[in-house]
Amino acid sequence: MSNTNALLEQLIARVDALLARADHLLPAAPPLPDFAACAAFRWRRKRNDRHAGGRLVAVTHAHRIRLADLQDIDLQKSRIDANTRQFLRGKLANNVLLTGARGTGKSSLIKALLNEYAAQGLRLIEVDKDDLIDLPDIVDIVAGRPERFILFCDDMSFESGEPGYKALKSVLDGSVSAMADNVLIYATSNRRHLMPEYFDENLDARHVDGEVHPGEATEEKISLSERFGLWLSFYPFSQDEYLAIVAPLAARIRRIGRRAGGRAR
Repeated sequence: MSNTNALLEQLIARVDALLARADHLLPAAPPLPDFAACAAFRWRRKRNDRHAGGRLVAVTHAHRIRLADLQDIDLQKSRIDANTRQFLRGKLANNVLLTGARGTGKSSLIKALLNEYAAQGLRLIEVDKDDLIDLPDIVDIVAGRPERFILFCDDMSFESGEPGYKALKSVLDGSVSAMADNVLIYATSNRRHLMPEYFDENLDARHVDGEVHPGEATEEKISLSERFGLWLSFYPFSQDEYLAIVAPLAARIRRIGRRAGGRAR
């Protein structure tokens, strides 16, 4: 028995030494950005190496649009603004899905919220659709920090079988690890149900013992959007509405241009 124990201890020591050597070969974890110095970040990873880890990159020149600049979306603005203020106070808040026609202010509204509340600790992390499989890693990085983080996925849609779809669904559902209470997901999409739907899917039903069972593929496609607690719909503008929206923006740009010209002289 003593010989067996001695051999086992030698084996464990050799394994420990091997692991210690392997640690030096592994790449060091990327440093965290300065969350106090910057409010907007992007999650980036090497596109030619899906096994490489991702990292947070600070956005040094974030869009400066303000909530007051956004016109004719007052209802959507008030609802997402109230949800964000709840989040900043540490109270219950919803993940938000903004859907509708392009150019109607979905992405601008989220950027304006960041500019409005960055001084109160709001931070934004933009995550590309292809990198949604990294959502658990991103949540682990920011969990426990004093800032409040919005994970922002812009123009989101999926085709069947994409890994990001299941990753996002898992995070929204709450997988084995719970969602951090300082993280919300705000996503925009031109599709209400985030995936394409086809007429022939309505035929995917079978008659069993007198009951009709809808096709499971259709149910799966609408299930992701239903996991967002707040839906906001955006609609195309008429020409008159569009002109009313851009008029104050154009006036603001002219004022900035005149001030800049005065300083140049």
